[in-house]
Amino acid sequence: MSFEQVARVRPLADQGFEETTVDQIVAAVGMSRRTFSRYFDSKEDVVVHTIAEAAERMCAELSARPADEPSAMALRRAVSVLTCPSVDNTDKMLRQIRLILDTPALPARYLERQSQWQAEITGILARRTGLDAGADLRPALAAGVALAAVQTALSHWADSGGTKNMDELADQAFALVAPALALATDAS
Repeated sequence: MSFEQVARVRPLADQGFEETTVDQIVAAVGMSRRTFSRYFDSKEDVVVHTIAEAAERMCAELSARPADEPSAMALRRAVSVLTCPSVDNTDKMLRQIRLILDTPALPARYLERQSQWQAEITGILARRTGLDAGADLRPALAAGVALAAVQTALSHWADSGGTKNMDELADQAFALVAPALALATDAS
């Protein structure tokens, strides 16, 4: 299901997440319930899905960053995959972020997915730095700090109603945590 399809699920916005049924979701996007069940374990996954796709692109970008680039900088560049598209899809992305932040059932699913992303980022950072992610705390700490910076930027952006530049907010957040990221990604 694409970002555009999720954005078409008007019942989520009009009547609220809790009141929207899976049948209403599949009708809104024109798919069968069986197809829905192949792609999603729950209706929570529908909302978190597009952010998960962006996180996958972020991990791919981090893996593709030049090996000689400092890991802290590589993390910030990789995060641009999440922060730059907001300029083109501000209203849609804002609705989705607000839905996640404002619906009690969704933050738990989002955090569960975020822990998966943190594990993947940890592995990528361990490979980049030559650190053993099982024995050294630094790759996991750097991944957690980077995701906290992204989450903070996203929350501030959503609180501004999408009027602030998300990429600039991410720059600010990463500038604040840059010393911790540098220490956490230094393999020496």
